[in-house]
Amino acid sequence: MSVFDKHADALEQHETMMGTDRGRLAVALDLLTDALAMVGQHGVYCQSARTPGKPSMDIALVLEHIIDAKELLQSVMELDRRA
Repeated sequence: MSVFDKHADALEQHETMMGTDRGRLAVALDLLTDALAMVGQHGVYCQSARTPGKPSMDIALVLEHIIDAKELLQSVMELDRRA
């Protein structure tokens, strides 16, 4: 099943409100936000042995990459909005 089939309702809603490009970016941001929440929850249970209270190194790297990807997508949406 393709991403377009799995998220057809969200894509239709966001594309109608924002246009195809920005709508797809918005859905991608929503998916990254959901992934961020899931990984963050997992980080609660997989804490670093070296620094208690912090997620393990692999979880921290995944969180960092998701946050960076969200920031890049948000910058594209902002550039598109200004144009």
